[in-house]
Amino acid sequence: MEREIYMDYAATTFIKPEVLEEMNPYLTQYFGNPSSIYHISRKTKAAVDIARDRIASAINSRGDEIYFTSGGSEADNWAIKGIAFANKDKGNHIITSCIEHHAVLHTCEYLEDQGFEVTYLPVNEQGIIKIDDLKNAITDKTILVSIMFANNEIGTIEPIKEIGEICREKGIIFHSDAVQAVGNVPIDVKDMKIDLLSMASHKFYGPKGMGALYVRKGIKIHNLIHGGAQERARRAGTENVAGIVGMGKAVELAAQNMKNESKRLESLRDKLIGGLLKIPGARLNGAVGDKRLPGNVNISFEDIEGDVLLMSLDSLGVCASSGSACSAGAIEPSQVLLSIGLSKEMAKGALRLTIGSRTTEEEVDYLLEVIPSIIERIRKNRM
Repeated sequence: MEREIYMDYAATTFIKPEVLEEMNPYLTQYFGNPSSIYHISRKTKAAVDIARDRIASAINSRGDEIYFTSGGSEADNWAIKGIAFANKDKGNHIITSCIEHHAVLHTCEYLEDQGFEVTYLPVNEQGIIKIDDLKNAITDKTILVSIMFANNEIGTIEPIKEIGEICREKGIIFHSDAVQAVGNVPIDVKDMKIDLLSMASHKFYGPKGMGALYVRKGIKIHNLIHGGAQERARRAGTENVAGIVGMGKAVELAAQNMKNESKRLESLRDKLIGGLLKIPGARLNGAVGDKRLPGNVNISFEDIEGDVLLMSLDSLGVCASSGSACSAGAIEPSQVLLSIGLSKEMAKGALRLTIGSRTTEEEVDYLLEVIPSIIERIRKNRM
C-alpha cells in the first residue's frame, strides 16, 4: 500500500519521539521500584513526582491531587464507583448524560444494580446538555454529576464551567471524563469547579495503558483497587514508571503547543467539513466552532453504510472510523448519534475523521478528492 493517511487520532495517537526518549531510561537503566527505599529507587520516585507535577500543571491542580491509573476507563470507574460508595450515606442519586463513553455508562448501569438511581440527561441536536435539565434533575439525594468534557464521537464540548458552578453551589460532587479534552483544549479544574477529572495518556501522544484521575483535595472517595500502599494508599500496584514519565512529558508538550496546534487543526477541520458537506445528503454531527474539538469531523451520508465506506477508504490507505474505537464492530448504530436525533439509517452512515499532529493539508485535499467518488459509487451499487 503506497499511501497511508491516519485520520483516527480520537482512537489513539503515536508516541512522540521526545516522549519515547524520556521514557527509555526507565525501561532499562532506572528500573527500581519507586516504593523501595534504596538509591536506585529514589531516581524513579523523583521521576514519578516530576510527571505528577507536570500533569497537575496542565489542568491547574496540585501534584498531590493526581493519581495514576491504567487509563481513562479505570479513572472513570474509580471516580464514579468510588464517589458513589463513599457517599451513599448522603444519597443514592447520580446524574450523567446519554452520550457518555461506555466506561461511564456501563459503570452507572452497574451501580443501578447496586441500588443507586441514575438520571441520564438528554442532549440537543448538537450533543449539548441543557443546563435547565440538569437543575431540574437534581434532588436532595443527588451525590454525583458525571458529564464528559468533550464527546469522543462528535467532538462536542459541554458547558463544563456552568455545570461545575451549579454542582459546587448545591454541594454535589462533579466528575468529568476529559479523556478527549486533555491536551486539546484548555482545562482549569479550579476555575471550572471540577472535583474529579479522568484522562488517558494515549490520546495526547503518550503511551497506552496509562491514565490519571484528578481528585480535589478533601473529596471523600473509596479505593477501586486494593493491595499495597502505592499512590498514597489510594491505588495499589507497582507504578508503571516509564508510562508515568511518558504521560508527564506528553501532557507538558501538549500544553506548550496547544494554542498553535489548535489553530492549525481547526483550519484543517473546517476545510474538511466544508468540502464534505458539499456532497449531496451529507449532515454534520455535533457542534460547530469553539464548541467542537479542534480535530474532530463527524459527518453522516444518506444511503451509505459506514462500514462499506470505511473499507473503501482503507483500500486507499486511509484509516478512519464510524465512531468510538471501543465500539468498533458493533452492529447497532451509535447511541450518541441516535441521541442527537439521527435516524438509524443516517447513524449507520456516519464517518468520523479525527486529525492530529501529522495531518497535512495535502491529506485533507486527498480525502476531499476521493470521498465524493467513493460515495457516488456506493450509492450506484445500491440501486
